Amino acid sequence: MILNSKTVVVTGVGGGLGRECATSALRAGANVVMAARTKDTLEAIAAELDPSGKHVATHVTDITDPESCASLVELAQTRFGSVDALIQVAAYENVWGGLYDLKFEDWRKAFETNVIGALTVIRPVSEAMKSGGGGSVVLIGSQSMFQPQLPQGGYAASKSALLSAMYYLCDELGPHNIRCNMVVPSWMWGPNVEMFVTGTAKSQGRTKEDVLDDIVGKFPLRRMTEDGEVADVAAFFASDHAKAVTGQYLLVNSGEMMR
Repeated sequence: MILNSKTVVVTGVGGGLGRECATSALRAGANVVMAARTKDTLEAIAAELDPSGKHVATHVTDITDPESCASLVELAQTRFGSVDALIQVAAYENVWGGLYDLKFEDWRKAFETNVIGALTVIRPVSEAMKSGGGGSVVLIGSQSMFQPQLPQGGYAASKSALLSAMYYLCDELGPHNIRCNMVVPSWMWGPNVEMFVTGTAKSQGRTKEDVLDDIVGKFPLRRMTEDGEVADVAAFFASDHAKAVTGQYLLVNSGEMMR
């Protein structure tokens, strides 16, 4: 198991990618500290993924709050002895509209969460990693950085800023044996996309299969990537199988950008 006995912190653990990242890390042998803003959700997912409670811990966390992030890292060190990897999933996505109908407050929240929030949690994580001899920071990007899809320019711009920040983090943290990489998904079949496809089909009087084919019909793999498949790539970046990989992003998109 590629994460055997390592401690992995996963933020943004809810019904989609965060949950799958926790699942993948556990399956790969890690101890997982799951973080999100909702206590009941965290506890329910933890009980489902590891009923024994031996390999999971939870912490209610706001990644924009330095004290909350410091407490998260302290829990990981106290409970499992180290922080070997961070998979930073927590993000604000509700940033809709073009130039004339966007809400600047939504853009500000996207940057505050997706960029400043990520750095806020990375700061105490990196200190823990330094004391432990190194580690891996795995960020989640978005293909919308490179190719407009839905009208979410603010979200895409915040993820582009995070990618730029990643390069500087690599240079700063590399001498401490801390790697920084980014997984870049596009459409992912999970709760949010399933809701979108179902709603579109209903509003247009079409089948879900037809709506889905409109999205993925020209992808080389002719299907949509699943949340869990993105999570498995994050687990790879977190592991020693990627111990010489830093400053990289990897598209996990069923070949979409090739069309």
